Parts: sequence; structure tokens; C-alpha cells
Amino acid sequence: MKNYVSASVLSADMLDLGSEIRKLEKNGIDMLHFDVMDGIFVNNITFGLPVLEQVRKASGITLDVHLMIKEPAKYIKRFAEAGADMISFHVESESNALETLKAIRECGVKPAIAIRPATPAEAVFDLLPYLDMVLVMTVEPGFGGQSFIPETVDKIRAVRSRITGLGLNVNVEVDGGINGETSAIVRKAGANVLVSGSFLFHADDMAAAAKALKEDKIC
Repeated sequence: MKNYVSASVLSADMLDLGSEIRKLEKNGIDMLHFDVMDGIFVNNITFGLPVLEQVRKASGITLDVHLMIKEPAKYIKRFAEAGADMISFHVESESNALETLKAIRECGVKPAIAIRPATPAEAVFDLLPYLDMVLVMTVEPGFGGQSFIPETVDKIRAVRSRITGLGLNVNVEVDGGINGETSAIVRKAGANVLVSGSFLFHADDMAAAAKALKEDKIC
């Protein structure tokens, strides 16, 4: 499958977000990964609907919205209307997973499910036919800048193996500690959508950094 890079908004300069997004567009970044945290499901609070709406008005970049919230089903329609192109939510949340996935699809948005590092791959197997993407967290959700958890590689491999076995066209996304070295590890395991924050935003050459994520070249 084609490899994609999704830049984590957590590492962007929020006082100059418009310029940051234009920089992503100019340097071949495929998506903007928009982390939404409610301070309940995870121990942090980030951005919400007003910011997403402004980002959508300012750019045509694919908006990869990751809901780390307690009851995502309540907000699917609003995030879709705010401009999300795809919405991932956690299988560990309190919303019914299948009903939430169907609601996302009904809004004309690509549905995805996310799993925390401690959650077994099998937790999403029955949902795969309803998905466009599985997001395997390679750090604990809630904060950027964490170190990659090596034990998550087996989960990536298990998810990709199941997708292949079912003959499905489902992307596998990874988020957490992804850089020019760990990208090769996760891609070999079956991931093809790589979320990266500081590695991209702090790079002297963002285009080269993005290429490194896709092509086994350490930047």
C-alpha cells in the first residue's frame, strides 16, 4: 500500500498555525493529524471544533482527526461538519464502536478506530470490515514527544496480517515516537500511515524528513 505522512498538530507553532500548515503543503506532507483531547479519556486538553473549523477554511490538506475523548459518538456530526476528512476514535471509549463507525461513514467521512498500547490487536478484528484505517498508538495517548514503545510492533503486525487475511483495503496508522529510524520498523510491520510531530516540525528540511519516514532514509 502507498505510504502517507500525517503531521501532528501538537508539534506546530499554534501562534502561527496558518504558516505551519502552508509549510506542510509545500513540503509534501499528506495529512494534518488533529489531536482532540477532553481531559477525561486522557489526562490532557487540546483543541476542539473552533480550531478545526479555522484550519479547514485555511487549507485543503487532508484532516486526520483523532478523538481521544470519553464519548466520541456525541460529537461525530459536529466534527464532520467542521471539516474532518477522517475521524478516528478509541475502541476503549464509552461509545458503541460499530454504531460510531457507521455514524462517521453516514457523515461522508472516512472512519477509523484507535487502540492504546495495552489494548490487544484482537479488540479491533471484528470491526475491520467497517473501517478505512486502524490507528495503533505506539505511545500512551495524551501527550506529544514520548518515546516509541517497541512492544507495539507485534500489534501492528497482527493488525496488518488480519487485514490481509480478510482481503481488505484498510490503512494502518501509527502515532507516537515516529522518526527516521522507527519509521522503517513500523512500515516493515505493516503500517503505511505515519504520524510524526517534532521530527517533521523541527527538521531543517521538512521535505527530506517526510521522505525519510517513507523511504528508509534517516534524516
